[in-house]
Amino acid sequence: MTPVATPPSQFVYRMFQEGVLPPNFCPAYVSSVKRAPRQPLVPLPQTISELTGPTFTPPESVQSVDLTKGAHGAALGERILVGGRVLDEDGRAVAGTLVEIWQANAAGRYLHASDQHNAPLDPNFTGGASFVTDAKGRFRFETIRPGAYPWRNHPNAWRPAHIHFSVFGPAFATRLITQMYFPGDPLLPFDPIFNSIRIQAVRERLIAAFDWDTTVPEYGLGYRFDIVLRGRHETPMENKP
Repeated sequence: MTPVATPPSQFVYRMFQEGVLPPNFCPAYVSSVKRAPRQPLVPLPQTISELTGPTFTPPESVQSVDLTKGAHGAALGERILVGGRVLDEDGRAVAGTLVEIWQANAAGRYLHASDQHNAPLDPNFTGGASFVTDAKGRFRFETIRPGAYPWRNHPNAWRPAHIHFSVFGPAFATRLITQMYFPGDPLLPFDPIFNSIRIQAVRERLIAAFDWDTTVPEYGLGYRFDIVLRGRHETPMENKP
């Protein structure tokens, strides 16, 4: 997401490292079969509009977002606290990055018209939020641990609990999307999306770490999920070219 250090008029974003990204065509992930490109991709020249905006001003300090409190009361389910940092390939903080999250509720259902499976909706849980990383690249939010849900990819298919992340950099060409999973989830070995990343050590970068420092006594467990934009330790992303 960071441009090459060239004059502003010549900013070009680097190609991403091969071998850590899920393939566009993954037969085990059934919906990818019809939507994956079958011809070589056609690169589009980057223009000034893709390279110069939008921009986001980082807050002075990390600002916690709370999804557990709705208009009429508390959301149902296990409260969790998630924090982390957005980093570049050298471990430096990426400040002023717009982070968006969305997830299913504790029963495994999204607040979305296309999700019609027979799990209950929670009137006090929207499942979505956005925030901007602070000067140290940090973000933090409180939410409900999402439930697993059926997705009809194959017989008796269930998606592991996960939270979607979108990270939006300083230009339109820099939006990246990934998913955060939870340690010890028994569904992970059977999930075609998680396992579309062929290297085990790379897959494990998508699993949040339990974090005592952000766990609140008698309230909620804490998890840490750092997002590395590229390099040898980059976080796998769904939409990198």
